[in-house]
Amino acid sequence: MDVVKELERAAHEHKGNRKFVSRLRARPPRDLDEQIHEQHAAAFAKIDCLECANCCKTTSPIFRDIDIDRLARHLGIRPAELVERYLHLDDEQDYVLNVAPCPFLGPDNYCSVYEARPRACREYPHTDRKNMLPLLPLTLRNSLVCPAVGEVLRGLRE
Repeated sequence: MDVVKELERAAHEHKGNRKFVSRLRARPPRDLDEQIHEQHAAAFAKIDCLECANCCKTTSPIFRDIDIDRLARHLGIRPAELVERYLHLDDEQDYVLNVAPCPFLGPDNYCSVYEARPRACREYPHTDRKNMLPLLPLTLRNSLVCPAVGEVLRGLRE
């Protein structure tokens, strides 16, 4: 998979996807979750996150207190030290990483703190969650970061 090419494709399709998501939100099918989950499974059958890791290279998850505690424990440091070293408060007052790519991402695209990663990382790209209707705006944004989400939207449109 050519990540750059897939992201360019997603950018090209963004306007159409925005209209499609708007229509879905206005008149969602009864089986919206099932349709999205089916497309999620199909996309991830073709796409290997370890070949891409664009989410880890370009965006930061939100770190909740429980995530900070778990990761600090995993690293053998105090939560305050984790915050001081790696995190800052963003405009919405959420803790996010100071830098991109993620400091825990290895050159092989493996996460060095996988077992202790934040919930936002565990759930990304959020296309296999229940009650997808309120998550559609997030799905649209994530289509510009994750090639699999672009595939999900493409599959839904067809």
